Amino acid sequence: LTARSLAPYPHLLHRETYVEIPSDKCPFNEKPDMKTREITEAGIAALKSGKYDLLRINYASPDMVGHTGSLEATIRACETCDECLGELLAEVDKLGGVYLVCSDHGNADDMVQRNKKTGQPLQDANGVNMALTSHTLAPVMVAVGGAGLKDSVKMRDDLPEAGIASITATFINLCGYEAPSDYCPTLIKTD
Repeated sequence: LTARSLAPYPHLLHRETYVEIPSDKCPFNEKPDMKTREITEAGIAALKSGKYDLLRINYASPDMVGHTGSLEATIRACETCDECLGELLAEVDKLGGVYLVCSDHGNADDMVQRNKKTGQPLQDANGVNMALTSHTLAPVMVAVGGAGLKDSVKMRDDLPEAGIASITATFINLCGYEAPSDYCPTLIKTD
């Protein structure tokens, strides 16, 4: 459930269902919820249908609204996303499923440009903090859980350099398969 084009993946159309929920045709900070609620409703409907073993859902609003530099709109986007993700995860729990929630980069976590040496906000000639509209290098969270997650599954604590590249192996393991040995290591272990 995302707003990406299906064109690059015609070979997968017979095995997967893509649902596209187009964004509004306006600057993202004007409608900071974007289509988060509609994506959530479609995701919950797909979960309840019982037709799918796996859903991949993309909530783009915190990132896309963050690029506008509007702190107020970005806060709204994050609040709506948090609420909707909570509803979606509650449904996963209700159905006995497992979830993996992650982000691919920071953006809404820091909305001001900073002095690289001191970390202090940079201000324009009028003393107003200068908006940061690019991605940040801050670490991003990953959460694994759900009522269907085996008690023996734990997050590893021996990967000081773990990053986004480890999500693939983690996802493969959660699906019940062994990740290829040349992949970055999984973030989970089974006791």
